[in-house]
Amino acid sequence: MKVFLNPGHAPGGVPDPGACNPVTGLRESDVAAKIGALVQKYLEAAGCTVEMLQSNDLYEITSASNNWDADIFVSIHCNSVPDPDANGTECWHYYSSTAGRTLAKCIQKQIVDSLPVTDRGTKGAEPGVNGLYVLTNTDAVACLVETAFISNPGDEDLLETRQDDFARAIARGITDYELLDCV
Repeated sequence: MKVFLNPGHAPGGVPDPGACNPVTGLRESDVAAKIGALVQKYLEAAGCTVEMLQSNDLYEITSASNNWDADIFVSIHCNSVPDPDANGTECWHYYSSTAGRTLAKCIQKQIVDSLPVTDRGTKGAEPGVNGLYVLTNTDAVACLVETAFISNPGDEDLLETRQDDFARAIARGITDYELLDCV
């Protein structure tokens, strides 16, 4: 299985680090890069072929995945909102993709079973409504993982201290999908 990983936002945070915790300074781009590298390691150990690209250029990301002919595309992010009480994990898929919904459910299940996070469920991204470019423009079965809220103190602590647990859960969700062992 060929898996394309996209840790969200710019490498090293330049020019765009994504969401940042206003108290600790933890940056989404750094968390996503660390989790992505660990996911790659676990998937390769499980026999998957993995490509990874962290970039701010969404066209570049989707083109690279499509040109490589990936079977699965997973984009890794941290959520953030002004309300510091918002928390939890959610996985997005292209709204009409049954396979994408299944992949999102597999990854979501592994994360909520492995970490003390609120289950915000899986959600469909529809162009013109709440579409996410990478899900709309990727040929592979695709999922965007919002690991946790970097703006929430409890979630931020998990993002700082449990990156390996997030990575293992994402990798297990992907391999569960391959085996269709999650629905």
